[in-house]
Parts: sequence; C-alpha cells; structure tokens
Amino acid sequence: MGSSVEESKGSHRNTSEEEEQNYCTAMRLAASSVLPMVMQTVIQLDLFGIIAKAGQASASEIASLLAANNPASTGMLDRLLHFLTAHSLITCSALDADHGGRGKRVYGLTPISKYFVPEQGDISLSPFFTLIQDKIFMNSWCQLKNSVTEGGIPFNRAHGIHSFEYPAKNPIFNQVFNTAMLNHTIMITNKIVESYKGFGNLKHMVDVGGGVGTTLGIITSKYPTIKAINYDLPHVIQNAVPYPGVEYLGGNMFESVSNGETIFMKWILHDWSDEECLKLLTNCYKALPENGMVTVVEGLLPEIPERSVSVQALCNADLVMMTQCPGGRERTRQEFLDLAMASGFAGVRFNCRVYVFWIMEFFK
Repeated sequence: MGSSVEESKGSHRNTSEEEEQNYCTAMRLAASSVLPMVMQTVIQLDLFGIIAKAGQASASEIASLLAANNPASTGMLDRLLHFLTAHSLITCSALDADHGGRGKRVYGLTPISKYFVPEQGDISLSPFFTLIQDKIFMNSWCQLKNSVTEGGIPFNRAHGIHSFEYPAKNPIFNQVFNTAMLNHTIMITNKIVESYKGFGNLKHMVDVGGGVGTTLGIITSKYPTIKAINYDLPHVIQNAVPYPGVEYLGGNMFESVSNGETIFMKWILHDWSDEECLKLLTNCYKALPENGMVTVVEGLLPEIPERSVSVQALCNADLVMMTQCPGGRERTRQEFLDLAMASGFAGVRFNCRVYVFWIMEFFK
C-alpha cells in the first residue's frame, strides 16, 4: 500500500521567511560547537580520506572499511555525513531505491573538503584543525572573559607561561604544533613560489623565525643559486631538516637579526604586539644593506569589517592570535605601513596575494 502526506488546508507559516531565517541563524550559533566536534571526529576517522580513495561511498561501505564493531555505526556515520552535506563539506546523491522505497545515499568530496585530505607528501589542513581544537588551545578560550575584564593573555592565564615557551614543556603538544605548522607552511609556500617573482635575482636571504627550515627548503629548491640562513631560537633549529644551500643559525630576533640581502618573515609579525614588532623590524632594518628589504607574508584586515569568507577567515585568525599569542594580532594595510615607517623603512609594496595572505616588501 502506498503512503501519502497531506497538508492541512489551514496550514500556513506563522512567521515570515526573514524571521525564520533569523531564528535558524541564531539556533545555528547556539549550537555552533557541533561543527568543529563533528570535524574532529571526521578527521580522527579519516572519513574524507576514505571517500577520496573510493570516489564515492555510502555509510555502510565506510563502516566496513573502518572495521567498526558497533552495529549502530552505519546509522551514526550516515547522520554525520548528512550533517557535513548540509554544511557543503561533502556531496550526497541517491542511488536507485531499494525494495522498501528508500534510496541508498552515497557521498563524495567537495573542493572544500579536499583541503583536509593529504595530498602529495601527506599535506593537508587536518593537522592545523587538530591544533586549533587541541585542549591546550581550548583551555585558553575559557579564560577570554576574565582576560577582557581583568587583563592578561588567555593562554598565559590558563597555562602560566606564554605560547612560545609552552611547547618546550609539553612534547606531545609540541608535536601537534610543529605538524600543523609544517603542513600549513608547505601548502602556502608552494603557492608563494608560484606567484611571487621577487626571489628570482636574490643571492642571499635570511628567514627570520623560519622554524625547521621548511620554507627555505621550498624556496631554494626552485631558486638553487640562493644562499640562505634559517634564523630561529636555538632549541627550534635543533630539529631542523638539512636542505642544500641553507645554513642554520640560532638567536633571538628581538636582540639581533642575521645580515642578509633580503629578510623573509612569514606569519611572524602577527604573533606579536606593535612594540615587539617595532623592535624586530628595527633589527631587520639594521641587518639590511641600503637597497635591502624585508619580505613579509601576512593577512590584511580591512579598515571596515566585511562579511566575505576571506575576512571571516582572517577574523578567526585575529582572535586566535589574541587568545593564544603574547600580543599577537592581524593588521590592516595602514597598520603595516605605520610599522614599516616607524622602524625606518621608506615604504611598503603590496606585491601579490596568495589565498588570504599578502606578500609585502618593506623597502629602505
């Protein structure tokens, strides 16, 4: 016997479409923690990776690949995947209906979810997501209200020291942090060397805050005539990876910076307050020849808040800096120009953009 659904003749909306949309948006915000919790589970189970290998997969197929012992796993996975589809993270299509009249749902990746699937060299945004969701960072957010009313950096209030000292005391978190930075660095630097042409004529450069040397490794692989120095704290470069043409030098960038034709800094200035940035940029100015420059990679916030996806991403980063870093913040175009001029530079060239990041040249 077939079934039918009838709508009452008196059925009608008791609210306007606009009111309903506003209510649904408010409810989505009230339950906004659901999305990152689901994403964390998806990454832990490697659901995106499983779907990528299969091309398309149903919940039951995924459950069999997980070798799950839970008889309810297929239903749970299907609900997770349904949720991800509603958030445009995966696609869903129905195959022919079964004898019960129900179609089998199969799921595929979208261009967004592909960023969480390891590419060549096992690179993805999944480790960065894992870092942001790590309990060490999450505990800092619990201190944000007290930080607003009483002062102090949320991370410091939660853990007693600032975020650049903490990894040395927690090897597990240190690994989480380094893996996240490695993946994100490779992803962005590969795009930088495609778009930015300023490395072509360089003979010598210094990467300040270069970590374990990944950025310089990518740059010098494309421009092998460059002789480079990777400059970072001594305990950081102890774990450095050797690359041809790259020398490692330990030091404190707030005390001095190694001399170079060009100094490169990616995601360094946004970690620090204006006062610390001025110290660092002044040291850079002193370390450069008359025609030298600092190449800076950072996001640019608009002067007036906007609702674009790129600005939302940068605002997320700005609040991560506020809660986790000692004075860190994202800045506007004018704020970068002010920092450059105050530290002695003649100006800033905003050269090109990669994703939400600008490659800026602070010139003397």
